[in-house]
Amino acid sequence: MKLLALTPQLPFPPRQGTTLRNYYLLQGLASTYTVDLLSFLAPGDHLADDSPLHTICRRIAGVPQPRRTASQRLHTTVSTLTPDMGLRLDSSAMHRLLQEWCQQTHYDLVVAEGLEVVQYARAVAGRKRNPQQPILVFDDHNCEYLLQQRNALTDLRLPQRWPAALYSLVQWWKLRRYETAALQSADLTVAVSRADQVALRALGTKTPVAVVPNGIDLAAYTPALRRADAPATLVFTGKMDYRPNVDAVLWFAKAVLPRILHYCPAARFQVVGLNPHPRLDSLRAHPAVELTGAVPDTRPFIQQAAVYVIPMRIGGGTRFKALEALACAAPTVSTTLGVEGLGVRHGQEMLVADTPEAFADATLRILDDAPGTLRRQLGAAGRRFVEAHYSWPQILPNLYAALQATHAGLQIPEPC
Repeated sequence: MKLLALTPQLPFPPRQGTTLRNYYLLQGLASTYTVDLLSFLAPGDHLADDSPLHTICRRIAGVPQPRRTASQRLHTTVSTLTPDMGLRLDSSAMHRLLQEWCQQTHYDLVVAEGLEVVQYARAVAGRKRNPQQPILVFDDHNCEYLLQQRNALTDLRLPQRWPAALYSLVQWWKLRRYETAALQSADLTVAVSRADQVALRALGTKTPVAVVPNGIDLAAYTPALRRADAPATLVFTGKMDYRPNVDAVLWFAKAVLPRILHYCPAARFQVVGLNPHPRLDSLRAHPAVELTGAVPDTRPFIQQAAVYVIPMRIGGGTRFKALEALACAAPTVSTTLGVEGLGVRHGQEMLVADTPEAFADATLRILDDAPGTLRRQLGAAGRRFVEAHYSWPQILPNLYAALQATHAGLQIPEPC
């Protein structure tokens, strides 16, 4: 059978959670389907001749991501019911290319990898409207309306963030409508966690929602021996123009780090990730904070972390950063939201804390553990946890089962 995948950026090299998920899902689907890929090209994206995408996909084409100015976004915020996510990748070139490919090839399945590209899949697929059209699968990487709701409620706490909160309130309302329409059009929706599945089902559509979590390549993320003289480095990794990551770093640096430095003056907070947002510029002069910007590989930073921190207060889905830390056996402290839906246990695979005081205390517990017993216990338990639950060979059968049931018109099997 033939499958057409639509992605918001090239799935390789996998530099962030979205591309990691897309790459490994396409790799798994290629064992069952003939895969064609239409992708937007983010700035810096380039399809190299030796890219493994060529071995996964029969055919690949891409168009540059369109650019929208701040004034255009402001105008559409007040002039249209469509949310920013539905407009960000609106491209006449992609619409033309999609129509050409669908005229040349009869696809059995069209997979939209994220809400940003679902408009394209809805234009050419969906057996609910036409039994002769391909099956439409909508992989909702985040429950987006819930993410904007959390953005709004977090920013409302600070008067200087009220303009951003107002923006999120508007997007929250728009996204509920837009995401509901996407679910209604799809023959199958895929969520990345049980929590997201519940939130998507709350929109009231009858579309089946299967759970296919994010996974981790266990061979690529491995524990490493940490140097005995390694500094007391607290590490956070992520795309640093992503609003939940920006909020997490600012909250940690301003509310948690001072409490840690009071007892451990040698501690340093290392923020590892591309495109640091201007909101983070205030941290550049902080002697205990380093913003690395883009790095060739985040794994050495995770492996050498004295403590890996996940101070998320906004977000959804299954966070790759948590899986990466666990797979590298890095001792980890997270908020409850930072590991929502993951199934980890406080005091077993990691420490979980939600207030500045509790987060600082948990971090200091690991830093003050001179023999390293707690570090080793948490690291070993974390590694065992991802080996048992989050390797791609364990996760992909959930997707295969959901797709088989959708092809046959049967109920989605549980657990999925």
